[in-house]
Amino acid sequence: MKVVLKNLTKKFPDRNKKNSYVTAVNDFNFEIPDGKLVALLGPSGCGKSTALNLICGLEKPTAGQIFFDDTDVTSLPPERRGVGMVFQNYALYPHLSVRQNIIFPLENLKGENKLTKDQMNEKAVEVAKLVQIDGLMERRPGELSGGQQQRVAIARALVKTPGILLLDEPLSNLDARLRIQTREEIRRIQKETGITAIFVTHDQEEAMSISDLIIVMETGVIQQIGKPQDVYDDPCNLFVAKFLGTPPVNLFSGRIKNKTLFIGEDPVISTDCEDTDDITVGIRPEGFIPDNNGGLKCRLDNIEVMGRDTSMVSTHPAAISNPIRSIIAADTKYDRKSSEVAFSVKPSKLFLFDKDGSRINRDFIP
Repeated sequence: MKVVLKNLTKKFPDRNKKNSYVTAVNDFNFEIPDGKLVALLGPSGCGKSTALNLICGLEKPTAGQIFFDDTDVTSLPPERRGVGMVFQNYALYPHLSVRQNIIFPLENLKGENKLTKDQMNEKAVEVAKLVQIDGLMERRPGELSGGQQQRVAIARALVKTPGILLLDEPLSNLDARLRIQTREEIRRIQKETGITAIFVTHDQEEAMSISDLIIVMETGVIQQIGKPQDVYDDPCNLFVAKFLGTPPVNLFSGRIKNKTLFIGEDPVISTDCEDTDDITVGIRPEGFIPDNNGGLKCRLDNIEVMGRDTSMVSTHPAAISNPIRSIIAADTKYDRKSSEVAFSVKPSKLFLFDKDGSRINRDFIP
C-alpha cells in the first residue's frame, strides 16, 4: 500500500508561552512507495514519532492530508486505517501468553471479519513462524528475552494482515548485538510479506542498513529524501552530512583562492569555484589518502588498528571538529614514527558548505 502525505502539519500548544505553538511536523510532502521499507531518521525531538502517530491516526493533523493509495484517511480513526503498530516498549500484556498476546487484536474483530477460535489460532501460529517464535507460544512475556518480546510485538502487529507496518524505535531497548540481529529480522519479515513499512529511528546505522529510502528530519522539517547510500554520498546540507556517518564527517574552515581550495594555509585540491572566504569543508573519514606529496598536512596523534581498517587520529589548526579521524586500509604504508602525516583527498568524499550550512558547488572539481 502506498502512503502519500500532502502538506501535513502538526502543531502543539507551547507550554511555556500562552497563545503560542510548537510545530512538530512542518508541511510534510512525500510518497512512500508500495512494498518499501522507509526510515524516518533524525535526532530526538525532530518530529519522527509525531509523523508516525499522524499516519496511524493516534494524532490529528493541524493541516494537510494523508492518503493510503488513493483513499484519504486523514479523518479515519486508527482502527479503520488497517495499520499495524510496533512500539519501543513492546506494550505486551504481561499476564497473557505469547499466543494470547498475538491473538488479542483478532478477538476485537466484528461482523463479517469475526473469526472462530481455530481461525485465530491458525493465524497466530502462521505469524509466529514468520518471526520465528512458534516454539514460545505458551510462555509469558516475563519469560522472554528483549529480542523475543519484540518479535511477539511484531507478530501481534502482523496478525491482522495490515496494509502498513509502523515501527517506532523498536530496537532502542535491545543491546548492540541483539539490535543488529533484530533489525535484520525486521528486514527479512518486510521482504517476505511485501508490506509497506515505516521505521522510526535516531540511529543512522540502523536506517542505512535496512531501508530502501531514508527521510532525514530536523525540527519538524524534512531535510533530504533518498536512497541511504545516495544521501550519504551527496548530502544536501551540513546537517545531513554531520548526521550520517560513523565516524562522523570531519569539518574544517576553508577558502577558495585562485581556483584552489585551501584548508587553513594548506592547498588541498584544484577547483572550478570562484574565490570565496569562510566556507566549511567536510571530508568523510574514508576520503583521506596518506600521501607524502599531499597538500593537507596534519599532526599525527594516534593510530588505532581496527582489524581490516586503521584509524589515524590527527589534528589541524583549521579543523572545526578536532580530532580528525581518517579511515585507511590496514595494509597502507606510512611512517609510524612520524609526528606529521600528509593527505591527499578523494574529491567524491569532500563537500563544501556556505555560512548557513547549505551545500555549494557540488561539481567543483575541474
